[in-house]
Amino acid sequence: MRIVVLDGYGMNPGDMSWKPLEELGEVTVYDRTPACEVMERAAGAEVLLTNKTVLTGEMLRSLPQLKYVGVLATGYNVVDVETAREFGIVVTNIPAYSTDSVAQMVFAHLLAAVVRVEHYTDENRAGRWCESADFCYWDTPLNELAGKTFGIVGLGHIGSRVALIARAFGMKVKAFTSKRPEDLPEGVAKADLDELFATSDVVSLHCPLTEGTRHLVNAERLARMKKTAILINTGRGPLIDENALAAALNSSEIYAAGLDVLSSEPPSPDNPLLTARNCFITPHLGWATKEARERLLQIAVDNLRGFLQGDVRNNVAG
Repeated sequence: MRIVVLDGYGMNPGDMSWKPLEELGEVTVYDRTPACEVMERAAGAEVLLTNKTVLTGEMLRSLPQLKYVGVLATGYNVVDVETAREFGIVVTNIPAYSTDSVAQMVFAHLLAAVVRVEHYTDENRAGRWCESADFCYWDTPLNELAGKTFGIVGLGHIGSRVALIARAFGMKVKAFTSKRPEDLPEGVAKADLDELFATSDVVSLHCPLTEGTRHLVNAERLARMKKTAILINTGRGPLIDENALAAALNSSEIYAAGLDVLSSEPPSPDNPLLTARNCFITPHLGWATKEARERLLQIAVDNLRGFLQGDVRNNVAG
């Protein structure tokens, strides 16, 4: 069986072994595949694995030997699932592999905003503490998390883990979720979206990107937030109207934002958030701890092995 990995570098830049996958067939791994080379590299493959390389309906229709597409991520919008279903091509994804890693990133961003460790480290490397007239100094707001309200939009695997950690910090937790109040984790109160934005000290986004959630965070919702509020997005970039958020940050309408995702990745140099006040941005790496990537690879292999044995799992085209 010929297996082609179209863009393996993002998941495995060289610190993991492809051997578990190689036990299932003849494997060719490409670091990256531009759109113009997809058909050439995919020709004759029965199995394609992709992370962000797009597989259009036209491409799928032109690959008669293709039986299986494994998406090396949770989101599978890079594959035309309807066409795959029409042609009997199984498409699988990797759910819930990065829950702990992404939840960890949420609080890395939150602490970056409230404690500013990197700012003070940079200042001290430049000699500021050595020159201080006092035993300590600070020039940013410093606040405890205990007693503050943490609002969560979407209470799936990651949102639920974030709620647990927020409670460990002594925070009050509210969630906008389709779950019934009696089904919520202990210590989590259900709230409607407007209430959550208006009353939370921190709002963290963990909902899927749909036409209904695109620009869920817009100028109107930002205007409802406290001026001391912090917005965190480790979900999907287009959940936020980036121009509106940049304007809110620059006008001190809200205090800070922590973003691990943007609407376009990599971003355009003129993205207004890159220079916005108190905007902390990481390059979509919340999922990328080695532990999470090892789980991702193992689940990808298990998905393919199940398919070969007639036990299809995590099928999103079924």
